Amino acid sequence: MASKKATKGKRYTAEEKQTVVDFVNNHNADRGRGGVTAAVKKFGASALTIASWVKAVPVVGKASKGRGAGSGAAFSSKRGSVLAELAKLDHVIAAKRKELDALEARFQKLKASL
Repeated sequence: MASKKATKGKRYTAEEKQTVVDFVNNHNADRGRGGVTAAVKKFGASALTIASWVKAVPVVGKASKGRGAGSGAAFSSKRGSVLAELAKLDHVIAAKRKELDALEARFQKLKASL
């Protein structure tokens, strides 16, 4: 009997998952349904995987349905992506503050020369 080669599935980043979820939600908003199927064709992930990502991220403006056990992992994943986004924004804000401080110093120097 030939041995099977063990393969691992593709790992998706939080940003990639969010892109797929946004695609599904936009598709469903425009056409009413079929977003998961369209995402399978476009992104290549399985329908089951994409559906679980969509269920894990609540849609704004839609009433949240209660979920059974296991929903904690989905919200932990959402929390991780929110924390990653906060870290990125903090970095951007710090860079802008540094730029603003340099501009204010230049402004004060020119003001003092008057």
